[in-house]
Amino acid sequence: MTDRAWFDAAKGDIPQWAASMPKDADGTTIDWDWVRSLDLAHGVGTIPESTPQSIHDALKADYATREHLESIIAQCNSTFMTDYDRFIGSYRLPRALAYANRRLNDNINTLLHLGEQQHLWVVSRERRGRTTVAVLRPYSGSRPSNDDQGMLNLSGETGDASAGNTAAENSDVKFPTTVALDDIQDRTAAILDARAERRKAQRFQKRAGDAAMARANLSGATSPGGAALPGGAAASGNATGHHPKPDWRDAYLPGRDVDAVMGIDIETTGIDPARDYIIDVGFEFMNMASPRPAGEPETYAYEQGYYAAGDAYGQSRLAFGVPPENAALGNALIAKLTGIDVRGRSSEAGYRLFDEWPQAQAGLLARLTQQPYVAHNATFEHSWFMLNVAGYAESYRAGRITIIDTLPMSRQWDPGAVPTNEHPYGDSTLDAYAKRQGALDSAHNERHLGLEDSHIMLVAMKHHLAALKAQRKGPWGSTGRAGVGGKSCGRKR
Repeated sequence: MTDRAWFDAAKGDIPQWAASMPKDADGTTIDWDWVRSLDLAHGVGTIPESTPQSIHDALKADYATREHLESIIAQCNSTFMTDYDRFIGSYRLPRALAYANRRLNDNINTLLHLGEQQHLWVVSRERRGRTTVAVLRPYSGSRPSNDDQGMLNLSGETGDASAGNTAAENSDVKFPTTVALDDIQDRTAAILDARAERRKAQRFQKRAGDAAMARANLSGATSPGGAALPGGAAASGNATGHHPKPDWRDAYLPGRDVDAVMGIDIETTGIDPARDYIIDVGFEFMNMASPRPAGEPETYAYEQGYYAAGDAYGQSRLAFGVPPENAALGNALIAKLTGIDVRGRSSEAGYRLFDEWPQAQAGLLARLTQQPYVAHNATFEHSWFMLNVAGYAESYRAGRITIIDTLPMSRQWDPGAVPTNEHPYGDSTLDAYAKRQGALDSAHNERHLGLEDSHIMLVAMKHHLAALKAQRKGPWGSTGRAGVGGKSCGRKR
């Protein structure tokens, strides 16, 4: 199938989704006819004339479209995973919506920058609640520094993007805002906060209902100690006497029989899989119990010369690109963190985009389904694979994918991950975990590249499991799990 056919097939799934998902994540009735009308392959953003009011109107329209799309995308995961009758056969519609939303987000950032160039506003990126938003303020004659964005030359000239405005910026002339700003502010933080409050209220109601049912359970009248209320299970303590509470992430803990695994880490242009792009994927294999397979090359040259391959094998590093609009904007924050400058990763420079490369997705999926895969804070990778890898969501729902997470290993089984004022849940970053488990020298830091981070994660995991086995703790403790462990799903009836 061609790319165009893929989007058409995704729209063909709309009747299935409409029957199972009448409302979005914000409780609003979804206009599926509107979704059907979108040109997902060629863009849903608005390209305006370069007049102040046109730029304002285009930004307002794009924000509204993004809010609608993202509220639908946010509801798709729970709808798909709770579709126990398998009425919805494919996850390609959410992937298609996310594809379009990423390009729409690039268009929004381009409009924001165009407004700055025309002195319509000043943009600052501010952390608010659960996310970072673009805040627009009236232009006052000075250009702010912005670590999150590069400079975009929309004039077609080479050199500094603000060259055409230099004289004005160096003069005493003030450029008053000529458009209203109140109706073009980014509402993402408020939307996410309201959504979280609704989920919190729903959880409270469920816990209250569960508690009422437990108190009403007549078996408590005869069973020793009465009926246990929900959430009362005790967790096994670690060597320091710290007793972490059970956590939903515990489902991702390995079992005592875990062996061959694939460690994986991805680098992205941001934290939102519906807005940002995968630009680096690194993975390798390691056996936690059995010997390293014979015949595999015994050495591998990581970027960090002090890394030794050891028991790792099958290493792979994959680089991907971004659309020209995203590359033109730049991303100083990601460049500083990872060393990857997206200005040189444009598809026009020959880099393939991961969400436009079916063969790369198929190859990765084949590896993810061969054995458990391990990630640190694995829900991050999982969320990106759901919206980027064709067939991943379907394979996960069918139980063909098992996920192990080293983050709960650190939280639950690592004596060094003791809560402090600075780290209320303990310092369980990959950097801290790897150093405590002897996988990373204290003089060096996590590299923030996919393959290198996968390597130190697997080395730390192997060291940690060996220590836990010797101490009869963790998977070998009283609450440990037999088998491979990890999180996997299957069909429910």
